[in-house]
Amino acid sequence: MRVVILGIGNTILSDEGVGVHAAEALRAAYDLPDGVEVIDGGTAGMELLEPLSNLDLLVVLDAVKRGQPAGSIVRLTGPEVPVFFRSKLSPHQISICDVLASLEFIGDKPKDMVLIGVEPESLELGLEMTPTVAARIPELVELAVAALAARGVHLRETAPCA
Repeated sequence: MRVVILGIGNTILSDEGVGVHAAEALRAAYDLPDGVEVIDGGTAGMELLEPLSNLDLLVVLDAVKRGQPAGSIVRLTGPEVPVFFRSKLSPHQISICDVLASLEFIGDKPKDMVLIGVEPESLELGLEMTPTVAARIPELVELAVAALAARGVHLRETAPCA
């Protein structure tokens, strides 16, 4: 099984970087079995085409603007994931939408996709996340681990998620 956990977001726009921070927290807290990779997608675009080709599972961690209270958790699965990225939160999402559309066009799209995100409080310029969103990182990690486990991929915790 080939699995990628992709953290995306811009870490200089406060809460917009939560996906990258959550992916790094997961990588630090768990041993990854063969075939499972954590990728810091940052604001990457088409350069993600090859790493995301022909996956069995893609788990995306991101800031998700849905008009809910700051810190609200959002989970989307399957076909909901590419549809979500058609509405713009920030410039990086256009690239992810393009990558997913390109993968579908060439017949290499992930077999299964999960998006786990948190509603941002601030997208202002700044390296620090708001306390509301930063406090949700352990839950994002837990939800990603649970999504993997539900699909038969089990991670072994090596350190508590901070």
